[in-house]
Amino acid sequence: MELLLGCIERAARRSDYDLEEARSASLQLMASPVLQTGPHCLLLIEPDAFYTHLFSLLGLNAHSREWYITYHASTVSFSEKSKKGPGWLWLQDEPLNVFGLPRSRMDSFSICGLNGPYRFAFSNAKGAPAPNDSAAYLLVELPSDEFTSAADAIRAANQTLWRGKLPSPIKLLQLDDFDIADLVADHLDDAGSWMSAGLIGDGRVAESILDAMDRLNIGPWQGWVRRTTDFFWRMEKGRIVPLRLQENALRAAAPSGFEVKFRPDSIAAALRQRAIVPSLYTVFLVISILPGVRALGGCRQTVYYPLMRHLTAVGLEQSGHFDLLTELRGDERPGLWGHRVLKPAGGYPFQEIDLFGAAAIPLSKYAEMPLVQSSGDLASFTGDPIWANLSEKIVGGAITSESVEWQWPGS
Repeated sequence: MELLLGCIERAARRSDYDLEEARSASLQLMASPVLQTGPHCLLLIEPDAFYTHLFSLLGLNAHSREWYITYHASTVSFSEKSKKGPGWLWLQDEPLNVFGLPRSRMDSFSICGLNGPYRFAFSNAKGAPAPNDSAAYLLVELPSDEFTSAADAIRAANQTLWRGKLPSPIKLLQLDDFDIADLVADHLDDAGSWMSAGLIGDGRVAESILDAMDRLNIGPWQGWVRRTTDFFWRMEKGRIVPLRLQENALRAAAPSGFEVKFRPDSIAAALRQRAIVPSLYTVFLVISILPGVRALGGCRQTVYYPLMRHLTAVGLEQSGHFDLLTELRGDERPGLWGHRVLKPAGGYPFQEIDLFGAAAIPLSKYAEMPLVQSSGDLASFTGDPIWANLSEKIVGGAITSESVEWQWPGS
């Protein structure tokens, strides 16, 4: 928790908050250890992000909190599906290319890639920038600077929109994957930490976690925690490349040829040099599982997060850290559904944000809604094949509340 609080303060200073404000952000997290981890790194007015932020604001206002602290994953591509993802924004029923990028960059590059410059464009299929009134308005409102990464541009834009269009006393703090990379490096710099001595150690604990992950993916939990990479991604020319733990080294396949020794000092150096970034599992280790911070996420996170805690328990048992295992077992509701809980039918954030001249009005409107109304058609659950498969496994008895893998969701 101490290391995470230091990360919070650094991120606050990077977002132009002063020392006193940065300290107050870390004190709030210590007193109220809750972190929004739901939306990926999306513009504030993208619907998935916007209504998630409103949902969090309802809770923060109810508890008189000063800060809204979020982690937004940026190890994602610009296009996550057709005309959707960090590189797209629908305005006036038209899909616009946020940065005016060619398709070759939209499909294969990560938004955390340091391969800029990136500037906001909001161009249409013909390449015309800001083709409608809403886009033209946004282009004027958002920073006109050039950014090294798309993630940096989105973070800066969100601060601008939050401060200018959501006149709430609650301050926004966004953690990205480079903030977390430095946090992981902090863990590894401490020779006595579990990540340094236990997880990395001689590699056996890491191998046991990866083996357990493989077992998840050949059984009834298949697909929920995929072994897309081993603990870290390689950052290479704007792309993220999978790494495999082999012979006590993390290696990328040809043509990359990248390799880093699986030692705390080597990995910490690679993280600080931005040669690698943490995988999602490693992110959750340092922002939630180890410090005991509640994570608010999406419909899939409600399942894969307890499975990540199961994997951590496997590693703790292997390394003999039974005290930490006992603390982990005592966590109450470590993860909760907190993304797309508000999903109004036909919701259009660009129009709705104008209502926030008096911020309490739209927030109170949502606060009064019953959950069955505010969460829309629940398509994220009912329309997702992986949830349908899980339901079949439960009905068939392959998964029960007593399953070994399901012992870590918290009470």
